[in-house]
Amino acid sequence: TQNPKTALTKPTFCHYCTDFIWGLAGYQCEVCNFMSHEKCLKNVKIPCSCIAPSLVRVPVAHCFGPPGHYKRKFCTVCRKSLESLAFRCEVCELHVHTDCILFACSDCRQCHQDGHQEHVSDTYHHHWREGNLSSSARCEVCKKTCGSSEVLSGMRCEWCGILAHSACYIIVTPECTFGRLRNMILPPNCVQLFSRNFSKLHCFRISENLQTESDEDDDVDGSTQGSAKDVQISTDSSKQTLKIFDGNDAVKRNQFRLISVPRIAKNEEVVEAALRAYYINDDQQEYELQTFTQQALLSDDVINRNDDAEDSNLGSVFRESVPEAWIIRAKPKDEEVIRIYAAWLKVGMAYVSLRVNKDSTTQTVIKEVLPLLGRQFLIDPDNNLQCFQIRLMFFLSLVQRMVLDNQELILNRLKDIRKTSIRQMNQTRFYIVENSKSIVQVNLFVGGLPPQLSSEEYTNILKDELAIKTNVVSVSHVYQAQGAVVLEISCFSEAERIYMLVKDTTVNDKPLNAVVIPEVRDSKIPQNCCPLLVFVNPKSGGLKGRDLLYSFRKLLNPHQVFELTNGGPLPGFHTFSKVPSFRVLVCGGDGTVGWVLGALEEIRHKLVCSEPSVAILPLGTGNDLGRVLRWGAGYSGEDPYSILVSVDEADDVLMDRWTILLDAEEPAEGAENGVAEPEPPKIVQMNNYCGLGIDAELSLDFHHAREEEPGKFNSRFHNKGVYVKVGLQKISHTRNLHKDIKLQVDQHEVELPSIEGLIFINIPSWGSGADLWGSESDNRFEKPRIDDGLLEVVGVTGVVHMGQVQGGFRSGIRIAQGSYFRVTLLKPIPVQVDGEPWIQAPGQIIISAAGPKVLAKFVATGNLGEYVALPEGLPEQWPLQRKNG
Repeated sequence: TQNPKTALTKPTFCHYCTDFIWGLAGYQCEVCNFMSHEKCLKNVKIPCSCIAPSLVRVPVAHCFGPPGHYKRKFCTVCRKSLESLAFRCEVCELHVHTDCILFACSDCRQCHQDGHQEHVSDTYHHHWREGNLSSSARCEVCKKTCGSSEVLSGMRCEWCGILAHSACYIIVTPECTFGRLRNMILPPNCVQLFSRNFSKLHCFRISENLQTESDEDDDVDGSTQGSAKDVQISTDSSKQTLKIFDGNDAVKRNQFRLISVPRIAKNEEVVEAALRAYYINDDQQEYELQTFTQQALLSDDVINRNDDAEDSNLGSVFRESVPEAWIIRAKPKDEEVIRIYAAWLKVGMAYVSLRVNKDSTTQTVIKEVLPLLGRQFLIDPDNNLQCFQIRLMFFLSLVQRMVLDNQELILNRLKDIRKTSIRQMNQTRFYIVENSKSIVQVNLFVGGLPPQLSSEEYTNILKDELAIKTNVVSVSHVYQAQGAVVLEISCFSEAERIYMLVKDTTVNDKPLNAVVIPEVRDSKIPQNCCPLLVFVNPKSGGLKGRDLLYSFRKLLNPHQVFELTNGGPLPGFHTFSKVPSFRVLVCGGDGTVGWVLGALEEIRHKLVCSEPSVAILPLGTGNDLGRVLRWGAGYSGEDPYSILVSVDEADDVLMDRWTILLDAEEPAEGAENGVAEPEPPKIVQMNNYCGLGIDAELSLDFHHAREEEPGKFNSRFHNKGVYVKVGLQKISHTRNLHKDIKLQVDQHEVELPSIEGLIFINIPSWGSGADLWGSESDNRFEKPRIDDGLLEVVGVTGVVHMGQVQGGFRSGIRIAQGSYFRVTLLKPIPVQVDGEPWIQAPGQIIISAAGPKVLAKFVATGNLGEYVALPEGLPEQWPLQRKNG
């Protein structure tokens, strides 16, 4: 592209060195708007948007979420500021305007090995992304500031995060070691996924609701709405604005670009402007303009305006009366040169150029290409070339593949593509690949099924509800307790059909859910790598989970980040089931942590690493476990990179877990034949505390309020305000809980004082950080520890007493300390475990140790003030993690 000298009408900065351009003129690219000093122009190595796609070795489509407003960001295509709605890739740091998304280069991170790729290098190179760095970013080479808030400038590796100037990054060693987080990142060559027929959102398990908003605007964004950004309709009487379509597909979709040209302009000038509008850097002599009437638009009968006698006598110039809409077409050719790329990466050259004519077929091209690639010995004497095929790859917003028939005429295929869209032709490649039969294996996790069934019973349910084809679908894994299966599917179309059908299917009035999961190849994981499995609950606390999901997908391999609202924790644990050593980070409230730890307890016998350490990023309202383990009172926007470093540096500490058996004595409603049968016992796991009475009643009222208006519960401040409100409503109520329950501790009856709430605590934090047990020494009890195998039993006399405890003015009434508890309920009583409340029918509640302890990550120094009593030794059992500094 050309960079003509341009007059400056406002303060402008150089996109190369980021310095201010003094004077009245700079040099600007006519296609991508790259602006530079005259002195910098000769050093520019950044490719223009029109040629960047041709430089990509392995095209990888981006994963765009919904359009949004992104402050102080710049479009990667046109390099202008994002002042209106824009898209961002959920996997890499790419931002584009809504009307530029069609021209975004398919150069996203390659996060997995596609099922058909057989030659993947174990050496990784930096994946550079230009611009959108912070103003304080510093170059790894010269140590000077390389970020800018004024222009798109500076380079960043999407894997290791190294930063550099546009002038410095080319001298950086090309090999990437994944940087500081190398021990936590799951290397791409360890992950295999057959991703054909699935969008990137499906492959990375990103919620479907993210795509709803952008789908509605697809047709508008590509045409009238966005194009006004580039070319505003001129009020200058000497200029006119034209609609330019790039082919039949654009005509059908009414997706066009606007260009502004003089009213009297040569055909060549308009063609050149049209090519620039579509980011095409070809010779303008190879293209022509055609126009059509409105009726022709509907019928696709395009008329060649350039052949009109009226125009031919005037040197092919545009007059004031020309139509406002045009199609840019490629002129027909009898022969042309095409590039054939080698699909195997071990070939020394990226591609070979070959001249084809009207008689050239796929088979003749293969025969000519193999010797050029040094593979002539693969051609047998009988000219049997069936072991090779030509594959066509389109890499627009999605990377699509198609295999050409051996007798297909290459020029005819090119002609059809150009007629559809010259932009598509500009981003189309021919690959030669070995015609080996690869085994398709799509792994689909299906949850929401009835629990405790056999593999055959699950297969029969799927046959009835989804009409699965058993010749291509088999059940590879069964999780009976959770009511989930993993399907192994050997047909892409069947996998897509099942995935789409599951969304609208219910079994026993319970909706099913499906998740596409990759296969982790444990044999390729480096010995010193202990990848991090991340679970995020985007609904917890202040609803900050959505931003964390984006940040962690960008910092790690997105295949190791799982959204808990999309299938729960089980798909993540199944994906990592063969990984010899891994860690877990749970981002959510105490209820979310309990959910993940409960799932881990249920399936740990199926994991190669059965005792992964667990770190916590508190997103909830109370976050008592996060406080105890020194991860803070709640996430408030800290740098996600620093959080991952803290997880990597954290120490391990053991923590008790407890099993609660709920055995109701009342008969179940709706028993058959009028015979009353008791409800089956229910088992839940406890990590923090279990409350009966007033404590659970307040939690239950809060839970009901949140269910009625979930949209209002989007901040910790509001949530705590609701707790205060429901507490004040209960302040005058009197309950005699000690008369409605009986307590037995370690086989001994315990007489209860006059209380309204009874609480069993496992950690020294309750109700958002309050110390319910108190710090006073007491010869009757041992000093509480989180790994001592004991629970503390505390009573509260009412709402006022609870408020005094939370204010730090009082502590609870110490009642007992033990390892085995039996509570007899004489009437229905509110119960809550780790913040999850319900009404428990009369019967027995038995609390006992849950077997192996949890290995948690603990922060050795923090800002909680009170230091938690830690175990003196760390036995070889289940490890929670603690952070060093």
